[in-house]
Parts: sequence; C-alpha cells; structure tokens
Amino acid sequence: MNNVIIIEDEPAARNELAILLEQEQGFQLVGYAGALVEAKHLIQTAAPDLVFMDINLYDCTAFDVLNELETIPPHIIFVTAYNEFAIKAIKYGALDYLLKPVDEEEFKEAVDRFRSQKGDRAVKAQITLAGDRLQSPHEPRHIALPALGQVRIIALADVRYCQGDGPYTHFFLTNGKKETVSKPLKFYETLLPDQQFLRTHQSYIINTAFVKSVLNHSTILLDEAEEIPISHRRKNEILRKIIP
Repeated sequence: MNNVIIIEDEPAARNELAILLEQEQGFQLVGYAGALVEAKHLIQTAAPDLVFMDINLYDCTAFDVLNELETIPPHIIFVTAYNEFAIKAIKYGALDYLLKPVDEEEFKEAVDRFRSQKGDRAVKAQITLAGDRLQSPHEPRHIALPALGQVRIIALADVRYCQGDGPYTHFFLTNGKKETVSKPLKFYETLLPDQQFLRTHQSYIINTAFVKSVLNHSTILLDEAEEIPISHRRKNEILRKIIP
C-alpha cells in the first residue's frame, strides 16, 4: 500500500484529488495540508510514498516547503493552474505535474507513471533545478533529462546539438555521449533558451556556441565537423541569427 498526502490549500481542488485517488487501487490517503508549517510537519511525520502538491499554497510555494526538508519525498506530482512560467520550470526539472482542473484521464496517467518509476529519479536535484528556474529571472544553466528510469542533470553548455527522431530526442554532448529522451524535438524547442539554441531544421536544434561555419548557405558546420542541415523554408531567418 502506498501512503499518499495532498498539499493543497483550496478545499475544492483537494476534494477533487481525493475522489480521483479513491478510484485507484494500492493507495491510502493519510493526510492533507495547505500551508508551510503544517505541510512540512505532515511530510516529515507521514513519510509518504507519493505527494500531490499545489505549487502556490496559502502562505508559500511548494518549493519553499521542500527547501526546508532534509529528506525529499520519493515522488511528487505537482498540481497547478495554468501558468506558463511555472510549467516551464517544472519541465526543466522533468517533474510530473497536473493542470487544474485535473482531468481524470491525466490523473490516471500520472498515477500509472508513479507505479512504473524505477531507478534513481534524482528528485532533490530535479526540485532544486525547477525551484531555481521558477524563482530566478536568469536563463537556466541546466536541464533534467529522464531516460531508462533515471534522470540526468545536464549543463546546457555541454549540449552540442539535439536531433529529433519521431517521439524521441537525442542530445549530443561535449563528452561524446548521447542521451535519448522520450519526448519529441518540439518539446525541447519550446524549452531550450532561444538566446543559445536554434532550430535549424525539422530534425535539429543546435547550440550556436559550437557553430564553426556555414557551408553554401545550406549546411551548418559545428566545431567537431558535424554537418547540420538548414531548413530551406527558414534559411534567411536562420542565417541572420548565425551570421549577424
């Protein structure tokens, strides 16, 4: 049996989550909280396997609560009203989330993901990354990449380029390694900072710091001799960003 707590300051949203949870087998709801002190105490005493946590609470944010804990719960599903900046921060940390009002099917999918999670999820590092992104106006320096039951925290400066492959994205790094993530390239196009990264083609996003030259206005040559195609449709726009 998995112990679950709900950190949510809105009674209607809290009840909605509780009703949805009652429909799932193998879960026991052991408590609610809606403010910093009580949320911190509940997490410490209940030692939950799973936490549903609203980002904006009565007197704090979810990250304020988590930053005061010595031990982070092993799995957190954040719940938030639509807020583009908050969602982007969560995506940087590769954290699970639900949008209010919570859709029943999306809730089931989130619970199923919890059931299937294995390996090192690097939860503390993921939360630190997302919290820093949410609270800082500066461009991010790292991103979390989930793959094969693990989550790797990668410096954006170490990403040479990304290649889309249907529902997957391959990250090619400066150390010669490749990280494959089960998200399409478009997901990362909206996430990677456009001051540093540029989508040059349907299948490629490059880190402009590694551009060596442009060949015949149709191919970008990176400094390790990788040749990246340029989209004919967006050629002029792309070249203006690479060659000021």
